[in-house]
Amino acid sequence: MNQIHPIKIVVFDMAGTTVRDTNEVLNCFAEACASEGIATSPPRLNALMGVSKLEVFKILWKEQLGATASESLIQAKADQSYQVFKEILENYYLQATLEPTLGALEVFNWLKTRDIKIALNTGFYRAVTDIILNKLGWMAGLDKQYVGGTGTIIDYSISSEDVPLGRPEPFMIQKIMSVFGITDPKQVIKIGDTPVDLAEGRNAGCAASLAVVNGTHSRIELEVLENDGLLPTLRELPEWLLSNGFVKD
Repeated sequence: MNQIHPIKIVVFDMAGTTVRDTNEVLNCFAEACASEGIATSPPRLNALMGVSKLEVFKILWKEQLGATASESLIQAKADQSYQVFKEILENYYLQATLEPTLGALEVFNWLKTRDIKIALNTGFYRAVTDIILNKLGWMAGLDKQYVGGTGTIIDYSISSEDVPLGRPEPFMIQKIMSVFGITDPKQVIKIGDTPVDLAEGRNAGCAASLAVVNGTHSRIELEVLENDGLLPTLRELPEWLLSNGFVKD
């Protein structure tokens, strides 16, 4: 990869990438599906991690009801299941003790000292995103548009609810770019832990689309997908950026 322009933004996923996740979201999905009578499995749910949560239920109900089911029925079923899931998920995060993933804060600081913006995007909706940010202390200093500045831990937060469609569509990354006046996606790096994270970075035309393999998906699951790099943890990101010419030390 030849880098023409220095990168200006790194877009990080949240759960599994910058926020430690030991299958909590998967378990909340499984509980909601059992409550709603959706026949599914942990591997199928894990394959949908990173997708907008409402969209997940639309996909699952389409699979369950079949091709002959009307869009209105699928939407109604998905809306109902989504409300059940939201209650389960919010209750979990309100009670949970949350921690950053290994190396996340150190990498944020490393990027900050090089004036590279830190943006978080997620398949969560805004209410849960805010619960997580507040619990971690990452909301401190952000304005009403979720933009940070000097002294803030992150520079921007965006959720799937803030755009017309979530991942793998590129809309969240495109909005992040517009907030910071960036017009060239080759000045943006995307890193997540799911197939849709990798696809989102590709669809947005980012300089590189990376994944960590200590999140919701393993190296074996991710290495079969198009990617620019699979990292053991976030701690390896600075060295990867330096060795591939995206940042000068």
